[in-house]
Amino acid sequence: MSVADTLLGLLEHEPSHGYELKRAYDDRFGSDRPLPFGQVYATLGRLERDGQVAVAGVEPGGGPERKRYAITSDGVRRLETWLSQPEPAEPHLQSVMFAKVVLALLSGRPAGGYLDAQRAAHLARMRDLTEQRRHANLAERLVADYALFHLEADLRWIDLAGARIDQLAKEIAR
Repeated sequence: MSVADTLLGLLEHEPSHGYELKRAYDDRFGSDRPLPFGQVYATLGRLERDGQVAVAGVEPGGGPERKRYAITSDGVRRLETWLSQPEPAEPHLQSVMFAKVVLALLSGRPAGGYLDAQRAAHLARMRDLTEQRRHANLAERLVADYALFHLEADLRWIDLAGARIDQLAKEIAR
């Protein structure tokens, strides 16, 4: 999952300090793999360097001053591009797909549209794999079958997420 794009999505929801971003990321996406503080601040530094976030204020703290970051218009464009593009249809995309749905809902974007685009990308990849299987040896067919089964599971998740999108939106709004 793109940490930079995810942090941009969280910042679009509200300007935040690095600590707040880490907590929001871990609460929503990192329960099994929390984001290291160093990665948060390194990513914010790159985003600031690239003009996608800006310091929106500095507050004194118990240690160094705490910078509050806000997304810039360039950051919003990057986020919109990332949210609008389906991920390459590969096995084990659930964390990225879930993050895109949550961030779309947080920002008021149509998460259902993202799910539709992802479904179309998965179906196209499944058609390609099915065609490849026709002329493949047994080992290649087994590899294709493995990918097809995972893509099929993703499609079931996409359908389930689509059916529960309104309920998830209400839960995220809390």
